Amino acid sequence: MENKPETKEIIVLTGDRPTGKLHLGHFVGSIQNRLKLQNEAKKSFYMVADMQALTDNAENPEKIRINTLEVALDNLACGLDPAKTTMFIQSQIPEIAELALLFMNLVTLARLKRNPTVKSEMQQKGFGEDVPAGFLVYPVSQAADILFAKANLIPVGEDQKPMIEQTNEIVDSFNRIYGDTFKRVSHLVGETPRLVGTDGNSKMSKSLNNGIYLSDSDETIEKKVMEMYTDPNHIHVTDPGKVEGNVVFMYLDIFDTNKEEVADLKEQYKKGGLGDVILKKRLAKVLSEIITPIREKREKLAENPKMVMDILEEGTKKAREEAIQTLNEVRRAMKIDFF
Repeated sequence: MENKPETKEIIVLTGDRPTGKLHLGHFVGSIQNRLKLQNEAKKSFYMVADMQALTDNAENPEKIRINTLEVALDNLACGLDPAKTTMFIQSQIPEIAELALLFMNLVTLARLKRNPTVKSEMQQKGFGEDVPAGFLVYPVSQAADILFAKANLIPVGEDQKPMIEQTNEIVDSFNRIYGDTFKRVSHLVGETPRLVGTDGNSKMSKSLNNGIYLSDSDETIEKKVMEMYTDPNHIHVTDPGKVEGNVVFMYLDIFDTNKEEVADLKEQYKKGGLGDVILKKRLAKVLSEIITPIREKREKLAENPKMVMDILEEGTKKAREEAIQTLNEVRRAMKIDFF
C-alpha cells in the first residue's frame, strides 16, 4: 500500500458491480474495510458501478437494474450508513463518463492490454480480440470513478491493485501535462485479500457459482459447506488428513474466532481420528452466526425498496455536486472552459 493519508484527510471510495447478490468474498475483501473507514474518513463514497457492469452485460440491462437494489441492500444490511457514506449510482453522474473520455487520451492500448486484472478477466470470460472496447478501457473509467471525488484511499481486493496503479499513472500524466490537479491514490487490501471459493479452485465468484452469499439461509449455508473441498485422501475418520489446501480449515482460520480450538482441531486432523463432517458442521455454525443477522436485516430492508432507492437518489445528487466541481477544475486545467 502507498502511504495512507492522514485520517482527517482520508476520502474513501469503494463500490460493487451490480451483477448479483454479494458473498463472503466481498464481505472480507472490501465491505469490512468500508464499514471501518466510514467512521474514520473525512468523506466516504459508495458506488453502485452499473456502467462498469454493462461493459460485459450490455445485452442484459435488466440484470444490472435488478441487482442495483440487491447490492445496496447487502451493504446497508452489513452496516453501511448513509449518514456517513454517500451511496450513489454511477450511471446517474454523466460527469464521470466525460472525465473517463478525457483520461482515455492519456492511456495507450498496449498499456490497457497489459493490465493483469483485465487480462485475467478477459480470459475468464472467454474474450479474445472480440473484447468489448468498454471492457478493455474500464480501468480508465475506474480512474474517473475515483478521481471525480478526489478520493485518495480505496479499499480493494488483491486482484484490483493493478487498477489503482493505472489510476496513479493517469494522475501523474494529467498533472505533468495540465498542472497539479489530482493527488495519487492509496489502496487498502482487506485482511483476507482473496477468499477461495467453496470448490477450492479459484477465488469466490458469482460467475463460478462457488460462493456463500450474505443472503443465504442457514440450510443453504450448511449445504454449501457440506459440499466443500477438504482432503480427497481423508476417506476414513481414522486416516491422517491434510490441513494445507483444505478449504474448510482455510475458512475456519478466517471466520472462527476461537483460534486455540482451531489449532487443536488441525493437530487432531493431521494425526487422524477427526471426521470432515464434524469440521463442516462447526464451520456452518460459525458462518451462520455471521450471516444470520445480516440476512435478517436485509430481509427487513427489502420490505421497503423505495426507501433504499431514495437513499441512492439522495446520495447521487450529493456525489454529482462533487463531480461537477471536479470536472470544472479539469476543464480549466485543460483549457476547454470556453463558455
